[in-house]
Amino acid sequence: MTTPATTVSQTFALGGDLMVNRLGYGAMHLTGPGMWGPPTNPDKAKYLLRRAVRELGVNFIDTADSYGPGYNEEIIKEALHPYPDNLVIATKGGMLRSGPEDWVRAEGRAPYIVALGRPEYLRQQVELSLYRLGRECIDLYQLHRIDPLVPLEDQLGALAELQQAGKIRHIGLSGQPEVTIEQLEAARAIVDIVAVENLYNIADRSGEAVLQHAEKENIAFIPWFPLGHGDLVGPTGILTKAAANLGCTGAQLGLAWLLRHSPNTLLIPGTTSVAHLEDNLKATDLHLSDQQWDEIEALCAKATPWRPTAPVPAQEGPAR
Repeated sequence: MTTPATTVSQTFALGGDLMVNRLGYGAMHLTGPGMWGPPTNPDKAKYLLRRAVRELGVNFIDTADSYGPGYNEEIIKEALHPYPDNLVIATKGGMLRSGPEDWVRAEGRAPYIVALGRPEYLRQQVELSLYRLGRECIDLYQLHRIDPLVPLEDQLGALAELQQAGKIRHIGLSGQPEVTIEQLEAARAIVDIVAVENLYNIADRSGEAVLQHAEKENIAFIPWFPLGHGDLVGPTGILTKAAANLGCTGAQLGLAWLLRHSPNTLLIPGTTSVAHLEDNLKATDLHLSDQQWDEIEALCAKATPWRPTAPVPAQEGPAR
């Protein structure tokens, strides 16, 4: 699957008709602490978004209604509306929040991840996202997590109806931590799925089979935790060490590997720092030899970045 550096495409036709640069931006961290509430510094958040889109060529932004909740979509609108014609914004819905501690990494505490896929709720959330983003149609709407208590055909059926009404252009699936091949194919039997968003990075490749399947079916694969929740690129991170003699940063190394590994990866690294954003985007310029990549892969195979595998609240019970 590894693609030679000389043939790595920098763009991807999302859904076959939305051409985006494969290195985009994930806006999640532009909300308040714990991805809850408004940005700590709204002016700084808006400046970063404008710098990314208007000056650095980012034309794919990922957000979700649960980031804030709502505030993340609002800050994107405040910064960028009216939007340039080529900007593709992906958002997600179908997951509940209880407060700022839900997704904060803490030893021994399970992340609060509760899906809500009732059709009426999804319809409401799509309408709210349309309003907050200031758009008449959402480019890519992802079911944030499949709700085990609601028939899949009801969840995706609601999104398909909104797609037919012109309020959604393309539909995707997001997994916590991942969507399986079986779930992906069950979804594709109901509606066209153009993207799947799963946990994946050079040191945590448990989702490799889904990535290969997505590539085979020309579905965009959007890896979250692309740098192992930062574990790979911290001061003692394995990618930081690997990059020390290569004239790049650990983050550039991790992102460049994802771009090279499969032409279907669509990256959304997040940051609140303009300097960090600029550094990340330079990953497209990084080219190493096959031998160098082999050595880096072998090094990363020894690392175990954190993943939110702790049990989530029980969701067994009758269909709602």
